[in-house]
Amino acid sequence: MVWGIKSMSRVSRVRQAPWSPVFFCEVLLIAGALINVLAGSVQADEQIEMDALIGSAGADLPSTESVDGAASENNAGEAELLPAAINLAQVTSVSELDDVLRTDWAYVALTRLVEDYGCLEGYPDSVFRGEQAITRYEFAAGLRSCLDVTTFLTDPADSDLETIQRLQEDFATELAAIRLRLDGLETTVATLEDNQFSTTTKLRGRVFSHLTGITTSGDIQAEGINVFAPARDANGDPVVRTITDDPEVTFSYLTWLNLLTSFTGEDRLILQLAVGDGTAPANSLASAGLFNTFGTPFTAQQGGRLEDEVILREAFYSFPLGDRVFITAGPKINWYRHFDNNKYTFLVTGANSFNSSGGTQVNAVDRGAGVVVEWDVFDKVELTLGYLAEATEFIQGSSASDPSRGLFNGANTLTAQAEVYPTDDLTLRFLYNRSELESNANGFVGGAVSEPLYGFADDGFGGPLDGATADTLLFNFDWQPLNWLGLFGRYSYGSTNLQVRTPGLPEGEVNAQSLQLGLAFHDLLKPGSLATISYLQPFDVIDGRDFLISGGGDGAVQEELEVSFRYPLTNNFAIVPSYYWIQNANNFGDNPDIHIFNLQTQFSF
Repeated sequence: MVWGIKSMSRVSRVRQAPWSPVFFCEVLLIAGALINVLAGSVQADEQIEMDALIGSAGADLPSTESVDGAASENNAGEAELLPAAINLAQVTSVSELDDVLRTDWAYVALTRLVEDYGCLEGYPDSVFRGEQAITRYEFAAGLRSCLDVTTFLTDPADSDLETIQRLQEDFATELAAIRLRLDGLETTVATLEDNQFSTTTKLRGRVFSHLTGITTSGDIQAEGINVFAPARDANGDPVVRTITDDPEVTFSYLTWLNLLTSFTGEDRLILQLAVGDGTAPANSLASAGLFNTFGTPFTAQQGGRLEDEVILREAFYSFPLGDRVFITAGPKINWYRHFDNNKYTFLVTGANSFNSSGGTQVNAVDRGAGVVVEWDVFDKVELTLGYLAEATEFIQGSSASDPSRGLFNGANTLTAQAEVYPTDDLTLRFLYNRSELESNANGFVGGAVSEPLYGFADDGFGGPLDGATADTLLFNFDWQPLNWLGLFGRYSYGSTNLQVRTPGLPEGEVNAQSLQLGLAFHDLLKPGSLATISYLQPFDVIDGRDFLISGGGDGAVQEELEVSFRYPLTNNFAIVPSYYWIQNANNFGDNPDIHIFNLQTQFSF
């Protein structure tokens, strides 16, 4: 049945009543009990379950939409019922209801409600549907209608007053319990209001810690004076240093704090703060330009240029443009959020090293100023186009904010990606990246913003470069053929054109490729866990090794075997043991194998 609000025709002097909040709640509960009994939604001999009533009411409390714009499914479902409460038919006699008989047990009660109090409406087809359960909207409309009647009635029958008094006495215990729960709810609401962070912004965070140890079976050769400074000797060959001691065991942390804001429910403003003190032990074994590459978990870093320095890592605003286009713009956009994704190499849950979590030859600008446009072309095809100018937090003198370079004259990348979903279990990604690379103060191109280069390059004779341009093609896939098994991989090819500064020297070119193949195992030992095994060749130089002042080694190809296992202990806490086996480190064939063990913990809030 459907109940509605009806105007009262008999209005005179209102009986005085103690309208305290408690009394009001009591009237609501009593009226609700009467409606449920008289409507036939419960049997006459059943009692009202007070805790269920309170639980249902609590479920309708307003909820804040998430930053993803996802609304409450319950609210959406209930909203669909609203039209049903509009087209109602008012009845003045029970005889107008075709499905109500004089022999029905509730016939007398229905007669009183219709003819004496006028607070009953039927369905448009003149039926009552006494055995049908009522919705929450129907309950609210009927309760309001009968409460209006009780408010304006002047001389109610003595029998009605006796019934109300009896119900008050019968439900005295339940009403007292409700009163206590309401008092507690008021206290809880007040506490939440006083301590809420924001009505539009949510705070989310992750804390990573890393316990890392390394073993080797001999001395390690690495190019460069140290991991940041390449050089050539008197013969024009890259300087090679020998590392005789294994690094010490380290214990480090990294924290990300995300401020997620939505103004419309479909947009999002993201600010990410980062602080940490991580310096992975493998960095002490790497050639110049290979800092934070092999054997280094992505989150084993310090965030900014200094230890324990709080920095702004990301700052951007995303919003929809129509139904199929999503735009992101800002001074610090994370390239990894939009390109070269893979569900088995996500840095939190999957293969987690710097060399595994993204292609080694495409992300010349990790964080940049610019714009990214995502277009859902068809149900199974998405296109993403982005332009980013260098704004990485750990690079001094960010080009995008430097007036001498600006948004277009410094290091930048133009990236286009097509993402195809042939089936629900298979995703294919095709990516092209065009990079403009700057030379450093010494005239070398390389380091953290040099992809597709790994290491440093000069003009081949130790002379400076004016910069470089690079083109990279990448293919990326992830496939889950079975519930417990996944396959993933990447292949990329990059070509870097070096712009020499010395007159008369020809332009140089370095071409390289990279490869990754892996297996993933879902729900190993526990639901929600993920184990990955990955084989990598991060930087295989095809030609142009003479232009590499660091990173080329003796011509061998570095190979890596990475194993990780994310095991969630709770919804907010996980441990991730990882193992990295490095062969031909720094592209030197004579280097002994390197074994790296890492235990990562992840806290989220």
